[in-house]
Amino acid sequence: MIHAPGSYVLTFGETMALMRSTETGPLAHTSTLGLGIGGSESNVAVGLSRLGVPTVWCGRVGDDSLGLLVEREIRAEGIDVRIAVDPSAPTGLMIKERRTPSTQRVSYYRAGSAGSRIAPHDVDYRLLAEAGLLHVSGITPALSEQAEATLRYAVKVARTEGVVVSFDLNYRANLWSRDAARSVYADIIALSDIVFAGEDEAAIAVGDSSGPEELAGRIAALGPRQAVIKLGAEGALAMVDGGIYRQPATPVDAVDTVGAGDAFVAGYLTEFMSGLGPAACLKTAAATGAFACLVQGDWEGFPRRSELALLEAKEPVSR
Repeated sequence: MIHAPGSYVLTFGETMALMRSTETGPLAHTSTLGLGIGGSESNVAVGLSRLGVPTVWCGRVGDDSLGLLVEREIRAEGIDVRIAVDPSAPTGLMIKERRTPSTQRVSYYRAGSAGSRIAPHDVDYRLLAEAGLLHVSGITPALSEQAEATLRYAVKVARTEGVVVSFDLNYRANLWSRDAARSVYADIIALSDIVFAGEDEAAIAVGDSSGPEELAGRIAALGPRQAVIKLGAEGALAMVDGGIYRQPATPVDAVDTVGAGDAFVAGYLTEFMSGLGPAACLKTAAATGAFACLVQGDWEGFPRRSELALLEAKEPVSR
């Protein structure tokens, strides 16, 4: 697939096979599991692609059926997939257990996985240099020293070539400590143009504060022109070139909130790539995040551009 320089978003990271309970209750008593895939960066890629943004995803999988599943599912979303197959490591796996109707537990089986062994040569220099935007997440450097080196390499190339860098902190407590994350966050934030974080994630990076506006200001003081604080059901706040922008959440009856943050990022970056301002970026981000909550799964509910207005529709049936 050939892309015009500057027209596409490049992202990379670990995407795992996903098994989820099809019913509420203890996993030990669940007779069937649904099979799919999930990964923060590929989730964002799906969101971008569905909204019409050319997107490239790079990753590494095992030489196994789960790796084939990952490649097939991402490619089926119209994403340019650049995948490395590792014959000596398995594709990672995560399992979702819906213990109550409103809560779920996610367990990861990714130690020593192929995705954790992603290397700089898995992310082509030319692809990086010609991208319009590079999006990375804080999950990747938490996976392994080699994965961290890959992220640092990609960000360095992007900075050298004048490519916009987007960074979602995406803290995972079961992968590393807050102290370990803090030092890496500080380095990557300083090299980023757009930073996304939840309140707690932002506090890891810049310390406790009186609220999201102060957190955004502290992040922006490290270098990024845009600092976006995701506030869940309370919406979001962005500091862009010193100005403050607020966006309420789009109200929905949430079924599954996993993936909503990735959908939010995809919506925001879509409008950024279109040249729109912060208010439009936040509005679309709120809508895409809300859509993600309507369907069980990490990315399956992400909307297409033509569907964004559905959340504002006054009639339940369109003909």
